[in-house]
Amino acid sequence: MRNILLILALLTGIIFAGVSLAADPAAIYKSKCALCHGAKGEGIKNMGPPHKGNKFLTEGKPEEIKKVILEGRIGKAKKYKEYPVDMPKNVMPDADAEALVKYLKTELQK
Repeated sequence: MRNILLILALLTGIIFAGVSLAADPAAIYKSKCALCHGAKGEGIKNMGPPHKGNKFLTEGKPEEIKKVILEGRIGKAKKYKEYPVDMPKNVMPDADAEALVKYLKTELQK
């Protein structure tokens, strides 16, 4: 039994060697953000504000942006009251949230 567990551990290590477990941030954006904020961050009327050119994203601290991504903005915490849809919480690993923040601040702004 011990040998089987050792072999499984070694195989798992070989399979994941050199492979980043963090997902592609563009794919995360597409699956988690684009529905409300637009495929290119242009925003969608009555859903979500633009991400492209958004000062909170371009000038904001990464930790604050990550917090909003993970915790959302609901009710009184909403920044953009003109959008009736709340910003939902997002469940994802920290590495994915950090990759998404970097994407929002750089690639999406191009």
